Amino acid sequence: MKCFIKYPKYCDFPIENLPYGVFSTVNDPVPKIGVAIGDQILNLNVIAHLFQGPQLRDKQHVFQEGTLNSFMGLGLPAWKEARETIQKLLSENVPLLKDDAVLRERAFVSQEDAIMHLPAKIGDYTDFYSSIHHATNVGMMFRDKNNALTPNWKYLPVGYHGRASSVVISGTPIHRPHGQTLVIEGAPPVFGPCKLMDFELEMAFFVGGSNNLGEPLSITDAHEHIFGFVIMNDWSARDIQKWEYIPLGPFTAKNVGTSISPWVVTTLALEPFIVDNYPQDPEPFPYLKHDDKFNFDINLQVDITPKDSIIPTTICRSNFKYLYWTAKQQLVHHTITGCNVNPGDLMGSGTISGDASDSFGSLLELSWKGTKPITLNDGTKRKFLQDGDTITMKGFCEGNGYNVGFGECVGKLLPAKILQF
Repeated sequence: MKCFIKYPKYCDFPIENLPYGVFSTVNDPVPKIGVAIGDQILNLNVIAHLFQGPQLRDKQHVFQEGTLNSFMGLGLPAWKEARETIQKLLSENVPLLKDDAVLRERAFVSQEDAIMHLPAKIGDYTDFYSSIHHATNVGMMFRDKNNALTPNWKYLPVGYHGRASSVVISGTPIHRPHGQTLVIEGAPPVFGPCKLMDFELEMAFFVGGSNNLGEPLSITDAHEHIFGFVIMNDWSARDIQKWEYIPLGPFTAKNVGTSISPWVVTTLALEPFIVDNYPQDPEPFPYLKHDDKFNFDINLQVDITPKDSIIPTTICRSNFKYLYWTAKQQLVHHTITGCNVNPGDLMGSGTISGDASDSFGSLLELSWKGTKPITLNDGTKRKFLQDGDTITMKGFCEGNGYNVGFGECVGKLLPAKILQF
């Protein structure tokens, strides 16, 4: 495909990608839906009238809203038509937008001038625990190395309901949280700032379409309810988590903040990068079993940049394909009880770790619970995060002569606030 917008060969946002996001500018502070192309944003609010296909000609208003929820709710046929229309409008040999200088001036905004917002109103957020390597590592650290996985782990996608209100867009700083921790076994807990702050390398998908309460989604067409993916950093207070997670699981150790990248890469754009699903043994129950491939070759990377430094250190290189449970299985299990999901709901993958030590997706694993400090490029060491550290997560798929990228998911850890009681 040839695009009339020029960009480097291996940029994140070629015409093969076309991820959706919500942006504003200083001069126009009202959030608008856009599509990333090269270093530009195509403002869909301006060109909504050009969506003339049967799925969208009567629904152009979805591109004039301030979130993607309504568009996500239209379903797969509308998503396909929108993608085809945008690719056509950006094509080098289609004059409609290319040769209209006035419309082009209004329709494109430089990404440098954009302020990015959450792409959707997130009504509900669920986080899964779907990497077998991560779950095994954690089980070896905190339980029996010979029985690292809990008995249910290979039978269902383990997950928990997270806090949607603290999901934030890339670039939003996170304060070190306060909480209760158990410093000495057998002694009472203490209250104070978290001492073992961590990141978790994850990806997440946005739900599209919906189901009625009491009507589970089918594994056969679950992909029609998966709009697209973002990179996600599930900030984690490990010492708070250790004390509080029994018996009901993660709580305040996780609601401190969850960062996501601003551009939603659609499942349609990821289709060329489908790979075999992770082998599952035992065979899943019929409601979770699918033979079609729904796993993706997405390269992932995590960098740490210390306070007052411009020198990043890449501490993790992982890949989405290491997940044991697919996004289809996660979504279907979520609804098997009849739970209803809605457009804009966010579903996290859980930490994505590979089998090699440099592919572990958290400092808990990379430093092996603090016993193996990591040396950064500036000479400092890390067991867990220090105040001022910036975490940058990146992801991309490598195509034939092009990349499909996700942009960056960035967050800086700030010192704990002073609390007064």
